Amino acid sequence: MFVPARRSAFRHAGEVGEPIIKDYMDTWNIIPQLLISGITFGAIYALVGLGFVTIARASQIINFAQGEFVMLGGMVTFFLLKTIPLPYPLAALSAILIVVLIGFLLHLLVIYPLRKATLPILLMATLGASLFLSSSSALLFGTLPKALPPFSGSGPFEIGKVSVSPQSLWVLVATLLVLLSLYLLSHRTLLGKAMEASSTDALGADLSGISRHLMIFLAFGVSAGIGSIAGIFITPIFYVSYHSGTLIGLKGFIAAVLGGWGKHGGAILGGFVLGVTESLSVAFIPSGYKDAIAFIILLLILYLRPKGILGSPFIDSRRW
Repeated sequence: MFVPARRSAFRHAGEVGEPIIKDYMDTWNIIPQLLISGITFGAIYALVGLGFVTIARASQIINFAQGEFVMLGGMVTFFLLKTIPLPYPLAALSAILIVVLIGFLLHLLVIYPLRKATLPILLMATLGASLFLSSSSALLFGTLPKALPPFSGSGPFEIGKVSVSPQSLWVLVATLLVLLSLYLLSHRTLLGKAMEASSTDALGADLSGISRHLMIFLAFGVSAGIGSIAGIFITPIFYVSYHSGTLIGLKGFIAAVLGGWGKHGGAILGGFVLGVTESLSVAFIPSGYKDAIAFIILLLILYLRPKGILGSPFIDSRRW
C-alpha cells in the first residue's frame, strides 16, 4: 500500500512532519486536522476513481489494473529522475507517456483478444494484468519503497491550528483539472461522445460507424494517463512500491461505486466522502482498522443504495 514517507501516528495533511496529536485524550481538538487530511486522501481516491469511470463509460469494463497505473506513474518518474537523470518536469511527462503506452498495450494484449468474452472473464483478465504489472515492477525497479521530492517545498503552512501541506494543494488542483478535462472531453468533443456511445448504445454506435474497439483502446490510454498523473502527484506524500497499486486501486474503485458508478462527479464525491470518513475514523478507532472502513462502506452502499449517492447509468443495465 501507499505509506507515509515517515512513520508517526498522525501527521500533517498527508505530508511528512511532526505528529499532529500531542495529547491523545484531546480527541476533538484534532478533528479539523483530520478533516484536512481526509480531503487530501479523498482527492487521491477521486483521481483513481476517475480512471475507473473513464473506462466504464466507454466499455463498462472494470479495470482492476488501474491501481498499477498509479504505482507506475510514481515508480517510472522516480527511475527517470534519479537514474538517467532527467529534469523533474520532463521525467514526469515522460512517465505519463510511458504509462499511457502501457495502457494501450494492456488493451491490445489482454482486452482485445477477449473482446467476445463476458464481463466476469474480462474482470479476471484485468486482475491478472494487475499481478503481472506489479511483479514486473518489482523486477525492474526493485522492492524498496521510493518517494519523489515535493513540487514546491516540504514544509507545511499553518491556517489557525491546522497544518496544510503544499503538496496536498497540488493534489487538489490535479483532481479538479482532470475532472474539468474529462468533462470537456465527454461533453464538448465528438470523440468523448463517441466513447460514451460505444458503451451506452452499442448498436447505435455500430450503425453510426463508431469503432467500439477503438473507443475502448483510447479509453484505456486516457485512464492510464489519469492513473500516472495521480501517482506522480501523490508519491511526494507517500512512499510507492511495487505492491502499492492494489490497495489504492481498490479504494479508487470503492470511491467510484460510492459516488455512482459511471459518473465523473460521482467518483469525485465518493472519493471525498471515503477519504474524510477514513480520516475521521482514526480519532475514534485504532488506526490499524482505518483501511477496513472503506470495505465496510462498500458493503453498506451495495446493500442500501447499489446505484451510489448520485445514481448510476449502468447498474440497471442487463449486462450487470
